[in-house]
Amino acid sequence: MADNLKNMDVDALLTLRGDVERMLAEKGRDLQRQLARLGGGGEIKRRGRPPGGAGRVSAMKGVKVPPKYRGPGGETWAGRGATPRWLAALLKEGHSLEEFLIGSGRKARSAAAKKTVAKKRGTKPARKVRPRKQSQAKGESAPAE
Repeated sequence: MADNLKNMDVDALLTLRGDVERMLAEKGRDLQRQLARLGGGGEIKRRGRPPGGAGRVSAMKGVKVPPKYRGPGGETWAGRGATPRWLAALLKEGHSLEEFLIGSGRKARSAAAKKTVAKKRGTKPARKVRPRKQSQAKGESAPAE
């Protein structure tokens, strides 16, 4: 077969390619019709992850966080991902991670930041729960002690 292809000119090869594509398309339509008759609806269902890398994405993806650690040269690291080289070298020298913490290390998020994260997640921001006051019936006064 390979010898036959080597001997064919470009026009004959292009014609052969078109014939093969038509036959494959026809075979695909036949298989789709057979699936539809069997109750498959004509759609091919696949197992596993969808193609193209689609799927679940973290709600925190793309959210910028403040730096948590600062090095002696002014380098910063938020504490996410791989440990930066400057910090790994200092840790290897015997320093502790706590030495490079900025402030308390974790700052409270502002209300605007909470709303932004909640909006990306598709949820409402959490509200503070306040204890309920004990209500008294109208007209009654508090018992005197």
